[in-house]
Amino acid sequence: MSQGNLAESKKLYTVEEYLAFEREALEKHEYIDGEIIPLHEARGIKAMAGASRRHNLISGNFFGEIRNQLKGKSCEIYTNDMRVRMSANRFSYPDVVVVCGEPQFADDEFDVLLNPTVIVEVLSSSTRFRDKTEKLEDFRKLESLKECLLIEQDKIFIEHYIKQTPNQWLLRIYENADEKVNLESIGCEILVSDIYLQVQFKDVSQ
Repeated sequence: MSQGNLAESKKLYTVEEYLAFEREALEKHEYIDGEIIPLHEARGIKAMAGASRRHNLISGNFFGEIRNQLKGKSCEIYTNDMRVRMSANRFSYPDVVVVCGEPQFADDEFDVLLNPTVIVEVLSSSTRFRDKTEKLEDFRKLESLKECLLIEQDKIFIEHYIKQTPNQWLLRIYENADEKVNLESIGCEILVSDIYLQVQFKDVSQ
């Protein structure tokens, strides 16, 4: 299956076909109920000017700050190169993933993580609805997941979901640069201003 054939075809693929294709592909793709979706489309990176820059700055800032704090702990942190199995028929590449304890993988390729502890997604205008509904619902069903952050890239606004019980999550909202996000499940804290370091927001007058 080539990139061109994928673009032209509307057929549904099995998980095995997806993984075989993805492990040979030059670009990343999500897998949603049989559909193989290029990651740049799934994230809407081309949907608005400057989105890729802001997206990379925010995810990179978060990764750098938390990586330093995790030194010496039994945790691993990955950027968007790590696939996560959200359910039997859904695979995604979160912007940042933290796993504490022994990482569990789908097979000996060690490229499909099964037990994330923290997931971070940077939102865009074109993907916000799906990220905050369908995808968030999938994430919250992961037994291992303790916290999930949804970070807006065109303004300071962070939604922090914290698991209380399997069916109950606490939501905290951050809108001020001087607030501090406390990730209790991994013993880390990060200033909102550090998450948005060097980020230039879109001029709403344009």
